[in-house]
Amino acid sequence: MIAYFAAAFIGISLGLIGGGGSIITVPVLVYLFGINPLLATSYSLFIVGSTSLVGAINSYRQNLVNIKAALLFGFSSITTVFLTRRFLIPAIPKHIGQVGSFEITANRLTMILFAILMVLAASAMIRTGNANDRELTAGSRSLNLPKLFGYGIAIGLATGILGAGGGFLLIPALVLLVGLHIKEAVGTSLLIIALNSLIGFTGDLGHFTINWFFLLKITAIAVAGIFFGGMLNKKIDGSKLKKGFGWFVLAMGSYIVIKELVLSS
Repeated sequence: MIAYFAAAFIGISLGLIGGGGSIITVPVLVYLFGINPLLATSYSLFIVGSTSLVGAINSYRQNLVNIKAALLFGFSSITTVFLTRRFLIPAIPKHIGQVGSFEITANRLTMILFAILMVLAASAMIRTGNANDRELTAGSRSLNLPKLFGYGIAIGLATGILGAGGGFLLIPALVLLVGLHIKEAVGTSLLIIALNSLIGFTGDLGHFTINWFFLLKITAIAVAGIFFGGMLNKKIDGSKLKKGFGWFVLAMGSYIVIKELVLSS
């Protein structure tokens, strides 16, 4: 029961605070549903992509999605995600190395890298807290294309390897590098995340055995969570919850590090 509530919370956080929920998708799948970490990153791409697409459609209806910026920024990241899932992930050996009695496996390394991403995401949420609108100021409309291209590749690698959307990285980039308003950046980032994740997931087809019934069930729960979170957003200022959610993500990331490096050794 707790596992399914956590799946709903992925969507609720997306509808309530405009992002962040995808960062808990892999831990939920691994620790609550018992999914293999590498397979969990694949499932996460589908779940995150589907929920983000619903959010992007809703934002588009409110005129808060910049299609040109999404395609411009998304080109390098989408390509990187697909190539990463298609060629890099299958090439990672199950046993990577050994340090003394500590065995480094692909599953353990995946979770440790994911924990690092969680700490970075938590730091961003805690630092900005409920001051995003005030602290993020739109940059120049004169685009730095090489910088944008490089940033897209970095986000594509993070999404491809770890199955996380990367909204906490995308939103500041869209504001500072593309010059979008914060609300438009949130909507545009949802479209980029949806494209990154769903196209990246197609790169996994043939490499993993997908339990479609389970995957569609969890996705449906997460999508339902978006609408519930959207209703709550009308009554609660979701931006004020971002700092608290950041501390929650930080605690989860710390737990993963302790579990993988200490408790599992």
